[in-house]
Amino acid sequence: MTIRVLLADDQALLRSAFRVLVDSEPDMEVVGEASDGAEAVRLARQERADVVLMDIRMPGTDGLAATRMISEDPSLAQVRVVILTTFEVDDYVVQSLRAGASGFLGKGSEPDELLSAIRIAAGGEALLSPAATKGLIARFLAQGDGAEENADPARSARLDALTVREREVLVQVAGGLSNDEIAERLEVSPLTVKTHVNRAMAKLGARDRAQLVVIAYESGLVRPRVD
Repeated sequence: MTIRVLLADDQALLRSAFRVLVDSEPDMEVVGEASDGAEAVRLARQERADVVLMDIRMPGTDGLAATRMISEDPSLAQVRVVILTTFEVDDYVVQSLRAGASGFLGKGSEPDELLSAIRIAAGGEALLSPAATKGLIARFLAQGDGAEENADPARSARLDALTVREREVLVQVAGGLSNDEIAERLEVSPLTVKTHVNRAMAKLGARDRAQLVVIAYESGLVRPRVD
């Protein structure tokens, strides 16, 4: 199946470079280009995009607002947004994840990393830039937050629906571990881990693993690292 990719960036030169790269792959194609967030939302719907490579800073409707609009539209439930950012340590990344993005990638990443990110997002997985540490999301979510007093009571209550094993898997997901890594750590099969992840997503109303990470921290299940 060909992955349908939408490019959203206000710099035409970057869009052209991304198009050449993406179209060179046999399993993906660029189905549209947008120079602002409003156009990105329209094209995502019109072109039935699978993955949107979204710049944050664009004129008019920015990438953050566009990401939220896509994630809140039931007709675009299959669309995954990957945020492209110049600086990985960027407060907007946190807001983007909360708005529904599946992950982020630095614009300085290698071509293979970008292509891999598209495939990972299309498969419903969360992703961090390979240059980022596994605790990066935790530190972002900690910015401006205290600790327990900032846990979301509603989300904390929703965790009651999870089994003990699902909670355990959720903690590992929040740590940035892959299914294979979690399986090795918990001494179960990757398929079993995938089943627990999918059940946790369904119970918590999460679109993908990135949303599970956000819920894990905002509910207080996992404490942000401050090192």
